[in-house]
Amino acid sequence: MTALPDENSRRFVAILNKKIQVGRLMNALGHITAGLAGGSNNASKMCFLQYKDRDGNIHPNISHFPFIVLRADNSNKIRTVRQECIKRNIPFADFTNTMTIGTSQEQRDATENTPEAELEYYAIVLFGSTTEIKEFTKKFSLYR
Repeated sequence: MTALPDENSRRFVAILNKKIQVGRLMNALGHITAGLAGGSNNASKMCFLQYKDRDGNIHPNISHFPFIVLRADNSNKIRTVRQECIKRNIPFADFTNTMTIGTSQEQRDATENTPEAELEYYAIVLFGSTTEIKEFTKKFSLYR
């Protein structure tokens, strides 16, 4: 069995806009978490484990690292986190109001035709060094 990295060295952090209805937030969180895990080329760093129960059943692809869910007061707070992720080259995925209408193609078109400053951010999820991420997320409260 290979030694696992320190559980506290890295983390996932999701930040959800408290102004958005919970059902929409859960949809957004699912989309962006799948996108981050599937699209970032960091799966090995994310350290997904296979859990086996006593009966030999496998419970696959559970991350070794914590997944922290925080609450943002508004879209602009998420926008600021997004900008910090870009600046620091931290993998992330975000979800905006333009991603809730019609088909995927209609959503892409709506996003493309909306200036970034006019997007309403529902959520963002990121993955990276715990120390670095805490530097710019410590002001957020846990989502309750």
